[in-house]
Amino acid sequence: MTRLVLVGPPGAGKGTQAVALSQRLSIPHISTGDLFRAHVAEQTPLGEEAKRYLDSGELVPDSVTNEMVRERLADSDVKAGFLLDGFPRNTKQAEVLGEMLAESGSELDAVIQLDVPEDVLVERLLGRGRTDDTEEVIRRRQQVYQSETAPLLDYYRDILVKVDGVGEVDEVSSRIVNALDARA
Repeated sequence: MTRLVLVGPPGAGKGTQAVALSQRLSIPHISTGDLFRAHVAEQTPLGEEAKRYLDSGELVPDSVTNEMVRERLADSDVKAGFLLDGFPRNTKQAEVLGEMLAESGSELDAVIQLDVPEDVLVERLLGRGRTDDTEEVIRRRQQVYQSETAPLLDYYRDILVKVDGVGEVDEVSSRIVNALDARA
């Protein structure tokens, strides 16, 4: 069983690595962004609530995100494991995730931190060519990530696996798999 969380700053390649690892490890990739979009599209009660926040440009509250993740973790395809991307974002969500897993008698196996220097992140994000991706905005997002995520990394220090996130997709995926194998 493989229960993983993938963390890293904007531009670290979490989404790309999550897809690659999900296929390589044969476990579902669970992205909070995908959950939000699915719930909004299906017009579920949680989706309607999330949409109100998303439409006004606000963050979806933890209570809504937690419930979406709780429902997803109850699906049968996650019994053999999962890879969470975008959750938890803070220690309160991490505590809730721990409680959810404990209810089913399980726990996380590892938290993978994609480590990428800030200058590389800025270069990657500027390269996407999005109009809202100015260097100032990108650097601000990096600061927000650092302030919000540093406590999370400390919270998971016993199961944290730090991996160099610079390189080709397959190269980084191999580093992650090798780091996980070394822990086993």
